[in-house]
Amino acid sequence: MSLTELRSPAGSALLTLAAGLVDGDQLKAVEALRATGAGAELAGEALTQATLRAKAVAKFGPDAGQMFFTRAGLEQATRLTVADRRAARLAAAGVRTIADLGCGIGADARAFARAGITVYAVEADPGTAEIAAANTAGLPVTVEHRDAQSVDLTAFDAVFCDPARRAGNRRVFDPRSYSPPWDFIESLTRRPAVIKLGPGIDHALLPGTAEAEWVSVGGEVVEAALWCDRLAEVPRRATVLPGDTGRSSGRGDGTPGGAAQLTGGGTREAEVGPTRAFVYDPDGAVIRSHLVAELADTLGANIADPTIAYLYADEVRATRFARAYRIDLVLPFSLKRLRSTLRERGVGRLTIKKRGSALEPESLRKQLRLDGPNEATVILTRVAGAPVTLLCQPADVS
Repeated sequence: MSLTELRSPAGSALLTLAAGLVDGDQLKAVEALRATGAGAELAGEALTQATLRAKAVAKFGPDAGQMFFTRAGLEQATRLTVADRRAARLAAAGVRTIADLGCGIGADARAFARAGITVYAVEADPGTAEIAAANTAGLPVTVEHRDAQSVDLTAFDAVFCDPARRAGNRRVFDPRSYSPPWDFIESLTRRPAVIKLGPGIDHALLPGTAEAEWVSVGGEVVEAALWCDRLAEVPRRATVLPGDTGRSSGRGDGTPGGAAQLTGGGTREAEVGPTRAFVYDPDGAVIRSHLVAELADTLGANIADPTIAYLYADEVRATRFARAYRIDLVLPFSLKRLRSTLRERGVGRLTIKKRGSALEPESLRKQLRLDGPNEATVILTRVAGAPVTLLCQPADVS
């Protein structure tokens, strides 16, 4: 990529023109860009960047229009709201300098710097390091093309590591295949460090001395993070953020629009009991962090099967950690009976949710042959090991 050319006044004008062409025919877009006098390669690069910037708005909001990306770098980059919250927590903990190991396109380095932290960032891929330097220009950030394991960490208040979890075009799920490798990552847990991980990380791999946090944005679990040494505050934390790209106002206190946080040990099991008037579907961050029992305590709820994370309660309470539904009917699963019940109720629009069921929602929807003016939610699950269907409506918690 010719970053120098794209960052020049002429390149900026080319990127502005490309931004208005990304939704049209790609061949015509390149021709329009070349008509400005740009060569074929530069025109293609401008269109690629404009396309990536459009996709990046979901993660970075208006900032995306001033940043540079690679496809893999955009996919792994931390969302703006998550990066800002992490940086605010580190600054509140007294971190003034940080080593960013595997900085990627520089998303977290930008957030750290904006929070008043001086950043030394390294990236093993030279092209990505160049992009990170461009994305952090004007901020107290130094970016070098360098192997993360070669950095002397003793000069920094804290370390941030976001190991690469891709091999070529494939995602890597085995931590032993991360870059830098898992044994190096484990060594970081013995110092003040934050380590970003995939949300599916095996709890058995997590050191008992670290805080493990799972973060969801707009209902999607986007990452796990280890907070190590003096940065650890609790064993487990679930953090729920709204699904916008505006900056968070810091650590959050659970009020509407901010961050909601649930903490605990992550080792308890929720009480098992019957289905009741309402069912809660916990946020994925709560489930991943093994804090379902802690959420059940706040809601006066129980589970109805020891392996299923739906919570049941006699009354509904407002919560950011779960969606609530009023249960109208509980049926042993039977396709024939479910079809008949939905027809009797005139249900033509159906939301299908499941946990603990092998049925595929779209296949079931076709078999139900829905018709009617009404709407309902069906939850396919198990109660005491038996497959059941819950016919529900979203609960009013206003």
